[in-house]
Parts: sequence; C-alpha cells; structure tokens
Amino acid sequence: MSDTTLILLGAGGSTRFKVDVKKQWLYSGDTPLWLHVAQTFASVGAFKKIIVVSSKEEIDFMQNFANFLYVEGGDSRQASLTHAMEHVDSEYVLVSDIARCCIDKETIQRILDAKTKASCIVPVLSVVDTLYLEGTPIDREKAKIIQTPQLSIARILKKALKTTKSFTDESSAIAYLGESVAFVAGSPMAHKLTTVEDLAKLSCLKAPSSKTLTGFGVDIHPFESGKTMFLCGVQIDTAYGFKAHSDGDVAIHALIDALLGAAGMGDIGELYPDTDDTYKGADSKVLLRDTVRKLTSFGYVLGNVDLTIMAETPKLMSYKSHMRQSLASLLGIGQHLVNIKATTAEKLGFVGRKEGVVVYAVANLTYFNWKTL
Repeated sequence: MSDTTLILLGAGGSTRFKVDVKKQWLYSGDTPLWLHVAQTFASVGAFKKIIVVSSKEEIDFMQNFANFLYVEGGDSRQASLTHAMEHVDSEYVLVSDIARCCIDKETIQRILDAKTKASCIVPVLSVVDTLYLEGTPIDREKAKIIQTPQLSIARILKKALKTTKSFTDESSAIAYLGESVAFVAGSPMAHKLTTVEDLAKLSCLKAPSSKTLTGFGVDIHPFESGKTMFLCGVQIDTAYGFKAHSDGDVAIHALIDALLGAAGMGDIGELYPDTDDTYKGADSKVLLRDTVRKLTSFGYVLGNVDLTIMAETPKLMSYKSHMRQSLASLLGIGQHLVNIKATTAEKLGFVGRKEGVVVYAVANLTYFNWKTL
C-alpha cells in the first residue's frame, strides 16, 4: 500500500480571477479543472488516498464526479490544509494547489522519488532575471521560485501547522521548525492560475466541450384558498394560491428542476428542502436566482428554457408576456430565449377538476467558454 496521501487545495473564492465562474470550474473538454488536476495525479498511481479540499457547496456537487475524500476548507490556505491533515494517516503527504493545473507527471515523480532526502521536498525554478531587494541587487543564483506540489513527512507537517504563525506553503512551515527542506527541479508548465491573463500560459487545457446539456423538470401543486398565487414570479389575480412549503410557484419550481437536471445537480428538494424552516414561505424568485448563481459559478451558461403550464384555471393568456419578462430577468437571458405555453387538461384528472396545476419545463446549458476571455 502507498505511504503517501495527496491533498488538493481549492477552497478559495477565486477573488483575483474576477470572473463569475470559479476557476476550479473552468472546463477542459467535459472535465472541470479541479478534476483534471486530480486525474493527472491519480494517473501516477502512488497515493493511499486523495483528499480534495473545497467549499461545502462545491463539495456537494464534486461528489457527483469522482469518489475522492472531500473536506470542507477554512478561511485561509493554512486552515484548509489543517482540516485536510486531520484525515491523513500515511507517512508522507503531497500537497498541491488546484490552481497549479498543468503540473506534469515527470515533476510529480521527481518529487516522490526524493521523499527520503528531507522533511519537505519542494519543486523549484531558477531565477533568470536580475533581482533587486529594497533597491539593492541580490545574487539571483541564491534565489529560487517555489512551486507546488510539496511532499512532507506527515507528522512533521502536522506539528508545523500547530502554530499561530501564518505560512504561504508547507516548506515555510517546516523550515520554521528547523527541519530540512530539499529542492528538486520544478516545471515551467506548473504555472499557477490566478488571473485571467494566466489562462494563456496553460497549454494543457483544452477548450470546453461545445455540447448542449438538457434538463427536464416537472412540478405539481394543489390549490389552497386564501393564499396569493405566483406563477413564473408573477402575481396572478385569484382567490387562491398553491399549497406548498414555499410560496408555491410551481412554474419556477419545475424550471429549477430542469436547470439542475441539465447540470446533474440533483433536484430542488436537495438544494432547498421543504424540511428546512429556512425555506418556509420562501420567495421562489430568490431560489431561482440562487440556482442561477450556483450554475454560473460552476461553469455553466444558460441557453433557452421552455415551460408548459397545464391549468384548467386560472386563465393565463393575459399573463404570458409578463411571465416571459419575469423569467428572462431572473435568469439573466433574453426574452426570446424564454418560451411559455399554457394549456388545459380538457377537464381530465386533478387539473381538469380544477384542483391544482402541473408545469413541465425544459432547460439547456452549455459550458462557459473561457477561451473567449
């Protein structure tokens, strides 16, 4: 069995990337960046376990892609690493940043091969430019550009992290204890993705797939007297609304399910459960905006949506234009990409008996094309 655990850190908010899509969710073909990195390391075949550190919201989605161990991060890189180290029971630990996404297998192997040479093994690049420090030139031969991944003896790294002092990488923490640090040749390919400009330096990433992802949603709600009715975020002039945990906007609920279905993100009951009092009486427009935020941050672009509202009552023809405008605004897409159809059940079933409404929705997504940035 391998004596090394891999930790991939990706709990940051991508604040310096300045794009609505989190950089770990940029797609290379059909593969999000964080998974591309994990698969590169896994292909070396040298790890007892692989730990991916991210935010809770992202972990819930990441689990659909691969069976790694996922750990919720902290408010800093060091805090995130500390959380992950609680799950390490191997002799060695290899730590890398997901943002360093083009690391090559040869560099990974060089680091692993040197594990017995020091308490921490670090890939480095030589400095080729002249360096000044506070106005004075310094010997560039003595300077190194530090990269990740970095391999550490796990028990020593755990000890090094038990301090109030902040460190930017593992080697700094271990050197602070007076432990040994050894260097191996790094890789110019291992450039860290921090800003949009860095994308041009990442030759290992392919353009995202151009495929369209389609999802289907359906929702049903019975009528309830004395409630306000909302459909597609528009108030309908009736003496009754929908029986529901939230405001009961059956059209928006079906649409959320269609959007989540296209992304493979489960259903509305998983994201906004009716067992949670947080969502009691919730405005469905708020839930739809939050769904769109999630989809955008996870690398998706909304295409068109199509809804069919089946209702014997109320009559909806005069509301359709307002519904289209409402959904277009909530989704952040053009009105021409929102289609709403209304029909009856020809007096058949619970809809025909005027007991409630059913809505069917279809939504299309594509991957965000970061190549256009």
